[in-house]
Amino acid sequence: MNHLISELKSLLPAESVLYDREDLRPFECDGLSVYRQLPMVVVLPDTIEEVQKVVRLCREHNVPVVARGAGTGLSGGALPLENGVLLSLAKFKRIIDIDVENAMATVEPGVRNLAISEAASRFGLYYAPDPSSQIACTIGGNVAENSGGVHCLKYGLTVHNILMLKVVTMEGELLTIGGQTLDTPGYDLLALMTGSEGLLGIIVEVTVKLLPKPERAQVVLAAFDDVARAGEAVGAIIAAGIIPAGLEMMDRLAIQAAEDFAHAGYPRDAEAILLCELDGTHAEVSEYIMEVRKILTDNGATEVRTAKDEAERQLFWKGRKSAFPAVGRISPDYYCMDGTIPRSQLPRVLRQISDWSAEYGLPVANVFHAGDGNLHPLILFDGNKPGELERTEEFGSRILDLCVEVGGTITGEHGVGVEKIDQMCTQFKSAELAQFHAIKAAFDPSGLLNPGKAIPTLHRCAEFGAMHVHHGRLPHAELERF
Repeated sequence: MNHLISELKSLLPAESVLYDREDLRPFECDGLSVYRQLPMVVVLPDTIEEVQKVVRLCREHNVPVVARGAGTGLSGGALPLENGVLLSLAKFKRIIDIDVENAMATVEPGVRNLAISEAASRFGLYYAPDPSSQIACTIGGNVAENSGGVHCLKYGLTVHNILMLKVVTMEGELLTIGGQTLDTPGYDLLALMTGSEGLLGIIVEVTVKLLPKPERAQVVLAAFDDVARAGEAVGAIIAAGIIPAGLEMMDRLAIQAAEDFAHAGYPRDAEAILLCELDGTHAEVSEYIMEVRKILTDNGATEVRTAKDEAERQLFWKGRKSAFPAVGRISPDYYCMDGTIPRSQLPRVLRQISDWSAEYGLPVANVFHAGDGNLHPLILFDGNKPGELERTEEFGSRILDLCVEVGGTITGEHGVGVEKIDQMCTQFKSAELAQFHAIKAAFDPSGLLNPGKAIPTLHRCAEFGAMHVHHGRLPHAELERF
């Protein structure tokens, strides 16, 4: 270790190489916070050339590398390794260029999601994907996890909003993937790299699409006395041929937590609320608002409100985007799940989650992108109570298994990381997993980029198939627990 640190110091300024225990603590976990692990050493390069030098040195010494952005991930994807180098891209925060004529921006991976829209705003442009953590999360991490947000229903995930990446491989080679056009020849490696969770390369530059700001955007808030009926209303809106910019749902527990935190004007006695945002021209929005209000009323909404101005629209969204931290105020711990299901299955899945909540004695706050079926059940628990984390994990596993059973997936936007690696065995067959490993080997033959994440070994799946749930033990027993 001392020899490696000495060599890293020869490549980077001394202050860019961290190895004292107290300096490593801020990097021991991401937003998931269930697992933690100190890295062997943290490096903070300033340039692409320094990134290349670091990975070449690590490859020479057969040392694994984990790339890290802002640490806001929710699946343990950036969790460090005790025998590895954590490569932080925190210094890569320049907006390199905003090309107004071609409606695109080229940025470094450490640029915050929201900062792109702020920089483009004076040109009447914005970047569409907007995760709830957009004030803090960075574009490099968004690409690695294929993040979404409240506007992903109409405008797509990160993969639909990027044009080009520059990526450093474990060999130290700098690749340009994609291009500054809407399509490029050959295989779609840009889509392959998006959502690859740092297993294939280290993202050092991103070119994103920018969109014109809509002439008008307005939100309708609808309250329901039954969560399942709110789910049915979601399907009715889409079936009417209306694609909202955002269509979000929250249940009673999430509503009350968000209202206490953000004072958004939510009806505290509702069992569920829908937030439906329509955008476009003034005429389009006016027409859709009237149609959506009727659909909501016909589907059992007990109250329907339209934001009266931009300030109230922003307030409605503030409550939704504050839901995760707001729930954190009412429980010692919570476990945030991330699964995606067909919209038609929303009522069934919500009822089942409610039944399991009663069975396990663990409250659940449901906050999710209802329009595209991306669920975020937040299971409330107390990690200080013996066995409660293990029961929470088992509950969460059943939710993800149910998502697969009804034709969905185990992740919509948070990635697999370490949290859902066992559920990959539920989602995919051995032949499919073997192909994933073959793709990994094609980009990273030495297997040193973020090893142990996202793709389980076939041996692990055989073990998981034997027990199916964790049965009171962590799936990553080598990781320290809070």
